[in-house]
Amino acid sequence: MFYAIPLEDRPRWSNPPWMTLLIILVNVLVFFGPQRSEERAQQAAAQFYAASALPGIELPRFVDWLERTDSPIAKQAKALQKRGLVEPLLQRMEREPKFLALLRSGQIVPASDPLHERWQTDRSRYEALQPEPFTTRWAKNYALDAPMRPVTWITAAFLHVDTSHLVGNMLFLFMFGFSVELMLGRGTYLLFYLLGAVGGSVLSGWAYAGTGSYGLGASGAVAALMGMYAVMYRLRRVRFFYQLFFYFNYVTAPALILLPAWIANEVLQHFFSGQSAGYMAHLGGLLTGATLMALYLRRKPRAALAGRHSAPDDGFDAHVANARRLGQALDMEGALRAWRAAAQLRPADTEVLRAWFAAARYAPASEDFHRAARRIFRLPARDAATLAWQHDSYRIYLDLARPGARIAPEDMARLVRRFTRARAFDDAEKLCHALLQAAPGQPGLGETLCLLVNGLLQQGLAQRARAWLPQLQRWAPDEAVTRLLLDGQARSQATA
Repeated sequence: MFYAIPLEDRPRWSNPPWMTLLIILVNVLVFFGPQRSEERAQQAAAQFYAASALPGIELPRFVDWLERTDSPIAKQAKALQKRGLVEPLLQRMEREPKFLALLRSGQIVPASDPLHERWQTDRSRYEALQPEPFTTRWAKNYALDAPMRPVTWITAAFLHVDTSHLVGNMLFLFMFGFSVELMLGRGTYLLFYLLGAVGGSVLSGWAYAGTGSYGLGASGAVAALMGMYAVMYRLRRVRFFYQLFFYFNYVTAPALILLPAWIANEVLQHFFSGQSAGYMAHLGGLLTGATLMALYLRRKPRAALAGRHSAPDDGFDAHVANARRLGQALDMEGALRAWRAAAQLRPADTEVLRAWFAAARYAPASEDFHRAARRIFRLPARDAATLAWQHDSYRIYLDLARPGARIAPEDMARLVRRFTRARAFDDAEKLCHALLQAAPGQPGLGETLCLLVNGLLQQGLAQRARAWLPQLQRWAPDEAVTRLLLDGQARSQATA
């Protein structure tokens, strides 16, 4: 299992990704509209079927027919029959058009059969309860003798099995779609999205032909967006969250390197995870999307770059350029104003915060110095490099800030936890003492104390950990680490 989610861009709501939002809306409306109505009607029909005489009449004959025709699902159907699982066996029967044709023509339960009249009555009522087919009509049919219907290569991309299937696909659609839409423009983006769905459908249709199942879901088209994204950014280093089985982390890497990783994942999943998901649809989408974007960039590189930056200019680049120019001219007050404005537009931009903090340290009594430090302390510490930078910034701020450091209690608690992670126990303990004096009622104080003391114990600093026992008894009396230290203290006294 491998996932990689980009964290580089955010949607620009001054130029919203309307086409991405429209595609999501269509998927949601289809799922909660005709698909959900069909599902409710099918459930009512299935309940009637299970309570009628039909399972005892039809299903054994269906299993016999599968065995006589050497169907690849005969063993599976036989196992379901032995376990008395009516609904899944009924679903498989409904996906066998040849058997259904024989059944409805009276060849499976002929008129001479003693159960024919009862069967005919219940079968008529069951079919009257069945809704007009919607999902199977517009999904890809992988039956060996299914007619080719190219329209389903696209329509299947707007159908989903259940709510989790829909939510997962729409989440990835949004995360990759808004960046690709901004670059391509809405018309080309929609065209490429649909072509990605076609690419996924064609490859999955070839790979799963004869399985008798149906293919549906937006994942092929979404995978195409992932392929477009990787080729669009190429060697640009992009920050990603990734998960590999049970391990997950953040990494900054060239976007293009993710394309072979995604492709390898789909191929391996296809061969080792079975057909529970349409991995070949994902692979087809990835290859189609990557190819389309490569052709687009080759034919229209300038147009592509213009499209990528087509959002209205918010002045960020101008503020950064102005700040650098003023800094070189030693106009520190003007440079601070420009860095402050840039940070206001990109509050999580680490390069801007570094520059703002570096400029503000020459005016340690300024509000900019305090504000820049506060922004740095509140950044998520996703990796060791960020954590080390925050610690270094804290040391500089503590030494230079005039008339003194101004750190809010919630920031103190945050830094105590982070410095404990970084094993910077001297600063963590000093901050914790300051926190206890400044805000003894700070929410989560007991948890912060426990984290600090556990960190000390794990590093073999038992004496320093025991020094916190009075505070633990007050703010975390029932925690395990408090009881551990109390037990140790009692044993020491008993020995003495």
